[in-house]
Amino acid sequence: MEEITFLKRKAVEIRMDLLTMIYEARTGHTGGSLSSTDILTVLYYKVMNIDPSKPKWADRDRYVQSKGHSVEALWSILADKGFFPKEELKTFSQFGSRLIGHPNNKVPGIEMNTGALGHGLPISVGMALAAKLDGKSYKVYTLMGDGEQAEGSIWEGAMAAAQYKLDNLIAIIDRNRLQITGSTEDVMGLEPLGDKWRSFGWEVVEVDGNDIEQLVEVFSTTPRVAGKPTMIVANTVKGKGISFSENQVAWHHKVPTEEQFNLAIDELSKQLEVLV
Repeated sequence: MEEITFLKRKAVEIRMDLLTMIYEARTGHTGGSLSSTDILTVLYYKVMNIDPSKPKWADRDRYVQSKGHSVEALWSILADKGFFPKEELKTFSQFGSRLIGHPNNKVPGIEMNTGALGHGLPISVGMALAAKLDGKSYKVYTLMGDGEQAEGSIWEGAMAAAQYKLDNLIAIIDRNRLQITGSTEDVMGLEPLGDKWRSFGWEVVEVDGNDIEQLVEVFSTTPRVAGKPTMIVANTVKGKGISFSENQVAWHHKVPTEEQFNLAIDELSKQLEVLV
C-alpha cells in the first residue's frame, strides 16, 4: 500500500507541475496531459528500467510518446526523475527553450521527436524489432491517443508488430473519448476498438487508465502472451483531476485563467492531503 500511495501522490504532484507550466507559458494541451498522467506515473516510477544518469544506456527500456502534443506530463516527470533540472520547466514553450510543445530528442530521456500523429507506433515497432535482432531484453512502450487511431500508419505498425512477434512491445491507448473537434465516436468511430486490435494479432487488455492499482497490476503482467505484442486500452477521463475540466472537449488545448488555475491547484492540494 505504501508504494501505491506514493504513486498516487506523485500523480497529483505531476498534475500540479504540468498545470503550472501551462498556466505560466500561456499555452499547452491540458486535457490530454491530465488524462495520461497516471499512466506515465506508473511507467516512470514503477515499471520501466531506466537510469536518468545514463539516458543512452543500451539496455534501458524505451518510451515513445506518440501523442506528442500532450507532452506537459512527460516534461514534468522527466524533470522530477532528474533527466534535466526541474528549474528548466519554467522555460516551457519560451523562445530558445528545448522544452517545446512536443517531445524533443535534444532533451535527455526523449527517444524520438514526435508530434505528427501516427508515427510513434511504427517507430516503436522498429525499436522492438532491433531489440530482438540484437538479443536485448529491453521493452518498448508507446502511448497513443484514441483520436490518433484514425491514422493509417498506426495499422501498418500493428500488422508489422504481430508479423514479427514483438512481445517486447507494449502499446497504450489513452482512451479518453475526446479529440480536438469533439467525441471520437462522432469524428471517426473506433468501437469495437479492442476487437480491432485483437484481429490484428495483438493481446488486448482493458483497464481504468486513471486507477493506479489497476495500472500497476496490468503492467506487471506484460508481456501478456509470448510472441504477441500487448495493447492496453486505458479508459481515462480527459482533464482528469480537476473537476471543471473533466470530460470537457474545450480543455483539449486551453489555458486556465488565474481564477481557474487557483481553483485547480486548491483541488489538487486537497487530493494530496488525503493521500497520507
